[in-house]
Amino acid sequence: MFDTALRHVIDPPLNAAGTKITAIGISANAITVAGFFLGLVAVPLIAVEEYGLALVFILLNRLFDGLDGAVARHSLLTDFGGYLDIVCDFIFYSAIVFAFALARPENALFAALLIFSFMGTGSTFLTYAIMAEKHRITTAIQGSKSLYYLGGLAEGGETIAAMVLMCLFPDYFFAIALIFAGMCWITTGTRIYAAWVTFGKSD
Repeated sequence: MFDTALRHVIDPPLNAAGTKITAIGISANAITVAGFFLGLVAVPLIAVEEYGLALVFILLNRLFDGLDGAVARHSLLTDFGGYLDIVCDFIFYSAIVFAFALARPENALFAALLIFSFMGTGSTFLTYAIMAEKHRITTAIQGSKSLYYLGGLAEGGETIAAMVLMCLFPDYFFAIALIFAGMCWITTGTRIYAAWVTFGKSD
């Protein structure tokens, strides 16, 4: 929901950093992979309830996720780079939620619900992008991307905010998970409607 507005704030410093990183020869894919493994460090930390330190690695992952796109824009946007970025993001998001179930068994049901909800947002996002490519529909609302980015109530910014809140207030994981799961299902519904409007009316 807020990703497009956030781009105006975060893109200038990311692009400046991307220019310098490109100049020293570090590839966007290397940054994607490094950020992914940095993010996974948060999983065992959450499992042992070191939430503050885990949050540092979550934020590092998100920083690297922004930097890989900036580097790609200053060097070369590739299909594999876009593919790798999305795959790593989806695994990372689910891994963090799974970690809260490892930390406290009472979180397991709510973690399962949230990962289930991610299936709705993830599948509607990717299948829309596939159909958009087939119909040669493009958008630059979130900058230059390797695939079509369809917005919604629960996007990257809201996901990061939810993870930050989970780490800051772990006793309220259940409430944060329930609220964010609801946002995910609203997003899923609106994306299905958007797909019907764009692709389905002629069927």
